[in-house]
Amino acid sequence: MKVYFEDSELEAYVKTGKSTAKAYKQYAKDKAFTERLQAVVATMQAVTKSSELALYSYLKYEKLKHQYSGLSSVRIMNGKVERLIFKETENGFEITIIELDKTHYGNKK
Repeated sequence: MKVYFEDSELEAYVKTGKSTAKAYKQYAKDKAFTERLQAVVATMQAVTKSSELALYSYLKYEKLKHQYSGLSSVRIMNGKVERLIFKETENGFEITIIELDKTHYGNKK
């Protein structure tokens, strides 16, 4: 499927692995995280429909509720709380943000 980026800085970070944007600079320093993020986006591009993301158990694909109602998420990397949050459209996925909340899923680091 086609992957669209709402944030041009996020798109540049995913494509190049580097970022000068404050929001993504800390992630760009972590090479393993950046490689996993690029692999997740490649997986999203490889599927033909969003339901196929559930076949990849390591992604932990889920449709979100409450404040993120109408959006979906996938895990970027095991052991990290950050999730790639996106909107599913007829033409593909529109990636909106990386969840930066450090307390996500009860993580108290």
